Amino acid sequence: MPTFPCEPPPMLADRLYPILLLLGSNLFMTFAWYGHLKYKSAPLTAAILVSWGIAFFEYCLMVPANRIGSAVYSAPQLKGMQEVITLLVFAGFSAWYLEQPLKWNHWAGFGLIVVAAWLIFLD
Repeated sequence: MPTFPCEPPPMLADRLYPILLLLGSNLFMTFAWYGHLKYKSAPLTAAILVSWGIAFFEYCLMVPANRIGSAVYSAPQLKGMQEVITLLVFAGFSAWYLEQPLKWNHWAGFGLIVVAAWLIFLD
């Protein structure tokens, strides 16, 4: 099968696609878990149902990310990567959507999690 010049090499694609899918998944996840905090007057049952609906799309991206990623990453590496992506997405979401920017201690705590994820990738 011919390849096209705009297609990344398979090795790069194998490593990049899971990251992109995890990024998209985490956008949905963050809205599902925290988006309702901006609408505290909405009934809790509505918040739960809307969150479940949003979470469906999270799973539609997360499951393929892990399935594809398992070809090049170990399960602990996928989880570590997912945690770092979650923190980055959440930091932006908290600052821009919820208008609650992170403080130094939040960044320090997140930094420790990033160090933990880095340790997972050491072989």
